[in-house]
Amino acid sequence: MTHLRHPEAAAPETKALAQGEEFETLNRLVGEYRSENDDRRATADPLHAEKMARMDRAIDTCMDRIRTLETKGRRPALGFGEEGHSPASLEHKSAFEGYLRSGETQALHRLEVKASTGLTAPDGGYLLPPTTEESVLSRIAGLSPIRSIASVQAVSGSGLRKAVTPTGAQSGWTADAAPGNAVQASAFVALDFPTGELFTQPAATQTMLDDVAVNIEEWIASEIVRAFAAAETTAFVNGNGTNKPKGFLTYPTVAQASWSWNNLGFVTTGAAGAFAASSPSDSLMDLIHATKSVYRQNGTFVMNRKTQGAIRKLKDSSGNYIWQPPSVAGARSTLANFPVVEAEDMPDIAANSLSIAFGDFQRGYVVVDRIGIRTMRDPFSTKPYVIFYTTKRVGGGVQDFDAIKLLRFSV
Repeated sequence: MTHLRHPEAAAPETKALAQGEEFETLNRLVGEYRSENDDRRATADPLHAEKMARMDRAIDTCMDRIRTLETKGRRPALGFGEEGHSPASLEHKSAFEGYLRSGETQALHRLEVKASTGLTAPDGGYLLPPTTEESVLSRIAGLSPIRSIASVQAVSGSGLRKAVTPTGAQSGWTADAAPGNAVQASAFVALDFPTGELFTQPAATQTMLDDVAVNIEEWIASEIVRAFAAAETTAFVNGNGTNKPKGFLTYPTVAQASWSWNNLGFVTTGAAGAFAASSPSDSLMDLIHATKSVYRQNGTFVMNRKTQGAIRKLKDSSGNYIWQPPSVAGARSTLANFPVVEAEDMPDIAANSLSIAFGDFQRGYVVVDRIGIRTMRDPFSTKPYVIFYTTKRVGGGVQDFDAIKLLRFSV
């Protein structure tokens, strides 16, 4: 069968030119926005707020275009040609494509017997070839904001059990004559991160599956990526932990002055549902410095688009804007020189809302991936369409309660 060129394989110089033009547009829009904001502060004309809302949307749209270009540029190809693939890998990919197109299972069964391992998932269906699974997970990481900054642990079982020390890492200097330096068992606690089953059901017509010009493996990978990235992002922020990850906003919270293990600490803005009228950016500095320096050096802000729009208007005590747009491809916008990750599942600013998180998410939050993405071909349930019931198991939760701090919009 003829292997098709990856559909995103546009000339790199063309993409670079498009990105350069978008960055020029973004810088112009941000400059105009700041000029308008300065006029608003000086005149208190209500028309300024309406104009700035339109400019906010224009900035967000431009940043979306930049992110789309970057995602396409770094998207790993599925490797449709033979270069770089072992004969076994190519045989598996070919057999899997035959299963997707026609339901042919004989070749996959033969590979299962040959490998004496689980090409067949325990509860039916077949596992994606490893190269396809690797590409899917890589693309999900590019679209899932929390996954992109958290630590990710692959497991072969039903979940992860991790031993941690709430009082911090145990260390010291060992003396030759003092063998009693072992850490006591009571210093450890066990955290469990079970995985839940995430599913999607992309559908295709048999005509589409019969068309050799359609890259069917690329199609199903793209469908999986979009559905899984959206669903898991919601769970990493707000999931209740029952058959899904536990979102970091669903853990108990306490004022930072009273922080203890098993809680996330918060600081307040000083105003209900808003930043304080006087020195509004001070609460963001308080949030940054509520985090220990060992976590702060790898700190990241997490908030949604509306909250980021509100922060664009804020200045520090020297009159400088504290939010800065990305300046080069692959960079993030920054707040007080720390990167900002946009997660739309974070709450809008409201009374008592926890709309901004800051900290070292790589140390603070763990994503647990069970190895293997399974798909089951179903040509019967929704004729004339063929459904591909596809699942992966994923879990997650806070693993270091001192690494993530929250900003609460309250007095």
